[in-house]
Parts: sequence; structure tokens; C-alpha cells
Amino acid sequence: MKTEQIITEIKHQQADAAWITTPLNIFYFTGYLSDPHERLLALLIKADGTQVLFCPQLEVEEVKASPFTGEIIGYLDTENALDKYQFSANNLLVEAEHLTLKRQRELTAAFGVQQFNDIDATVKSLRNIKSADEIATIQKACELADKCIEIGVSYLSEGVTERQVVNHIENEIKAYGVHEMSFDTMVLFGDHAASPHGTPGDRKLQNNEFVLFDLGVIYNNYCSDMTRTVKFGTPNAKAQEIYDVVLKAETEAIAAIKPGVTISDVDHIARNIIAEAGYGEYFPHRLGHGLGLEEHEYQDVSSSNHNQFEAGMVITIEPGIYVPEVAGVRIEDDIVVTEDGHKIMTGYDK
Repeated sequence: MKTEQIITEIKHQQADAAWITTPLNIFYFTGYLSDPHERLLALLIKADGTQVLFCPQLEVEEVKASPFTGEIIGYLDTENALDKYQFSANNLLVEAEHLTLKRQRELTAAFGVQQFNDIDATVKSLRNIKSADEIATIQKACELADKCIEIGVSYLSEGVTERQVVNHIENEIKAYGVHEMSFDTMVLFGDHAASPHGTPGDRKLQNNEFVLFDLGVIYNNYCSDMTRTVKFGTPNAKAQEIYDVVLKAETEAIAAIKPGVTISDVDHIARNIIAEAGYGEYFPHRLGHGLGLEEHEYQDVSSSNHNQFEAGMVITIEPGIYVPEVAGVRIEDDIVVTEDGHKIMTGYDK
């Protein structure tokens, strides 16, 4: 069980329980997903293995229908959820990156907590290594992202706007069962793509320029995230040179991925190729990031991360070069680390 490592960490830190409040982490441990808005949604995991889910009363029946088998504490909007459960904790492990000061004060008052410590690292470590089922789900999300690129490329025509292409992709992919994108779909034309996080607008497609697609879909709560930069006509020699450098950087970085390799070393491979080609100052972001229930999650694929790749990790590799008034090129794939190397999960042509 996923909660076994949480219980082990509770005992290791001589704590009484862990208090999980991030909706996606609650889903990870319980199989129940909800956006509680301003209301409290929390999972209490005690040192003895007892699990208690605090949720709005209006969600109780949905929780009962979920895989969660622990105790359910439902509360009305007019009630204080913490008053409905008798519990005392001297040391409570919490998600330090998510817990607000207001909630911390409420926990202190309700449960008599004297000491708060972090559970974040343990949760991140668990989510970092995907199960076979999680990998299969992400693979399906990647295949649907490939289909999005295919839909977008087939719609390109001179004079079409970036926003029109975005709308077409998001409308057409619904026919394949996709109800939500991982993030705001990005389609940028020519020199407009020189902004790494540009916003699609009324820029019209001209002949002989590159088109950058950055998108992903959510499939069974798991995300994909990929980028392709494709030709429309024949881009000029400078733009093509930029593309070739980015493709080489991505290809060689991916080739180096396997268990035991230091993450920062892979970032250096791509960054050095781009720097040696004279474009180092035009690659302003990390090489990639973890991928799973969120489009950006642990781990960071950057020059500052000296952890090693492990089998079961799913990450993105996405080098880019962005030269103002010339072109912006990024190529991104989703990669799963295997026992003896890696597998590229996204498949659209490069």
C-alpha cells in the first residue's frame, strides 16, 4: 500500500499522524479526487494505520463510491470539520508547501498539536516512481497528445490565426474522449514563438515559417506534455539552423537517460550543445520536469539537481532556443526511465 511508507515516516519522525491536504495527493492515496474550493478536504493517516477523510457533507456519497475504505467525516458549511473528530497529536506531519498559517492555527486549537514537521519529501518520493498502471495511463495521455499535434498540423493554412488553431485542436480532440487539457494549449507562429511562454492570439500564419505547438491532455487524471515545432513551407536558413541545434540537443540528452545517471549531467549535455552552437543565452529554462498527476511535478531536470535517474520516473526533456525577431524552437518529449534505459512515450515526428 502507498500509505505504508507514510506510516513508516510517521514512526521515523516519532509523530502521531500525517495530515494530507493537497487534492491530488489525497487522490493518490485514496482514489478520491475533488476540488474542494475554499472548503477543507483532508486525509488523516495515523501511526497505527487508521485513515480518516474529512470532506464536505455534499461529497460524502461520492467518497463512499470511491476506493477509499477508511472513516469519513462529513461536515456542513455551517460546521467546523475539526470539531467533529476527537484526536490529539503532539507531533503532526503536514505538507509544508501547502498548509496555510490559518489551517495550522486551527489544527493547533483542535488537536493540541505542539510540533509540526514535513511529510513533503516522502510524498514526492512516492509519486516520483510510477507504477506500471500509472505508466500505462500516461502512455495513453501521450498518444492523445500526439493526436492533438496531428489535428493541429492538418489545420494549418496561410492566414489562419494562432487562436483558431488552438480552438480547433481542443474542439476536435473531444471526439477522442478528452475532456480537459493539461494546461492552456500553446500555438505560436514564426518569430512569435521566440517568447518561451507566449500567448496565442491573432497572429496570422505566413508561408515559410515554423509553428510551435506545446500541449498536453489529461487522461484518467494523468497528464501528458509535449512540444513540436513544425515547418509551414520552408523556413529561412537561420530558423532551420536553430531547429537543427535544438533537435540535436534533445536527441543526445534523451540518449543518455538510464538509471544511475545524474540528472544534472543530462541537462549539461543539451545545454553544452546549444552553447557551443552560439545560442547559450537563448536557452533560458531548465531542460525538463517530472510528469504525472500534474504537468509539472518532482523531479526537476536541471543543472542544480544532482539526484540520479531511477526506473519508473517519468520526465520531460524540452530544450529550446528563442531568438527575438527570428524564431523560437522547442522540442519536447515525455520519457519513462526503464530498468535498462528509457522509453520515449510521445511519438509525433520530429
